[in-house]
Amino acid sequence: MSERVADLGFARVDLDRQARQGAPEVVYGPGKTAEEIVAIVSALLAGNTGPVLATRVESATAGAVLAAVPGGAYEPAARLLVWRPARTGSFEVVVVTAGTSDGPVAAEAAAVARALGLAVTVVRDVGVAGIHRLLAETGRLRAADAVIVVAGMEGALASAVGGLVAAPVIAVPTSVGYGAALEGVTALLAMLSSCAAGLTVVNIDSGFGAAMAAHRLAHATTRRTTPAGTQAAQPGGQR
Repeated sequence: MSERVADLGFARVDLDRQARQGAPEVVYGPGKTAEEIVAIVSALLAGNTGPVLATRVESATAGAVLAAVPGGAYEPAARLLVWRPARTGSFEVVVVTAGTSDGPVAAEAAAVARALGLAVTVVRDVGVAGIHRLLAETGRLRAADAVIVVAGMEGALASAVGGLVAAPVIAVPTSVGYGAALEGVTALLAMLSSCAAGLTVVNIDSGFGAAMAAHRLAHATTRRTTPAGTQAAQPGGQR
């Protein structure tokens, strides 16, 4: 089967990703000029109906892109550009942070998930050094369809949450921590070695990766619960 691609010379934009995965290709901002981001975003807006996102975009570049492609919005904490965000659906994600320093990664995860139509709640600063703070949120965590855990240092929060909830847990190691934290490698290895079976672990500081994992779960759930012969709605309500 032939897949649609917009060949811009410097980039080949995948226009059929929304049909395959429920959301259009996402633009990774670093290393691209404002003009390149503008061209890719314009192709995605023209070739799809779903939300169009550009990640890790600094504020000066974001301003130039928005001036050229109207209708978008910029979230500075998440460094995220969004056009045509999806309507909020019923799939509920809780984003949990171990500490305040994990906030930027959590902001990216929450903003991307919201843009894709997931219902998002953020629970901040409940690291295991004061585990009573986490236990006080047990009810809210157990009500979620998926939990994204953002933690640096030794990354223990992911295991603690994984033992409390039945929903899928997506762990995000962050580069937060003192010397032996090794800029997130210690948290990454701890999460990969967790005794809380079934944890999904994404790359260091990848709030985006965690949000996309949650979106794929939501998209798969939507497809499985849609009667045969009908078109599945996307997690954010788009068709």
